[in-house]
Amino acid sequence: MTLDLLTVGGSFAFDLLERTASTPRVQQMVQLSLAPAFLLSGIGAIMNVMMSRLIWVAQRIERIGRRIDNGEAGTDAGELAWLGRRRRQSQWALVFSTASAVTISIVIALLFVSAYIESRIGTVIAVAWVMTMSLLVTGLLFFLFETRLAAKGPPRIARDE
Repeated sequence: MTLDLLTVGGSFAFDLLERTASTPRVQQMVQLSLAPAFLLSGIGAIMNVMMSRLIWVAQRIERIGRRIDNGEAGTDAGELAWLGRRRRQSQWALVFSTASAVTISIVIALLFVSAYIESRIGTVIAVAWVMTMSLLVTGLLFFLFETRLAAKGPPRIARDE
């Protein structure tokens, strides 16, 4: 059955098998994809830190919300706007970082595909790489804004005493 499918396609199927059977070609594609794979690993580590911060902010918002509902909030209620801004910054950082992880995964896939097709897709790979880096830098900028907000701390509420 498999041989029948190969003969139906004629030289296309034979060419595809011949190209994919080349161990040096596969080795070359694995070597080319190592840098993007390490970048993907680094993006994952950064996203882990971002997610930890987002979880902390979300839990803090929930705790303050429960205190407000119980009438125990005191000055904590003033923190909510600040926490909301931090949450938005963290969410955008994660959105852009996730998009960069998706595009670098596409780069890795395109590198492998490029070894086995006749079409030249180097420009597509380059555009995807630039897009990955742009998305990553944007995500890191949002992360920078969130960490700056955190470093400043919540706005102090003046008390009438």
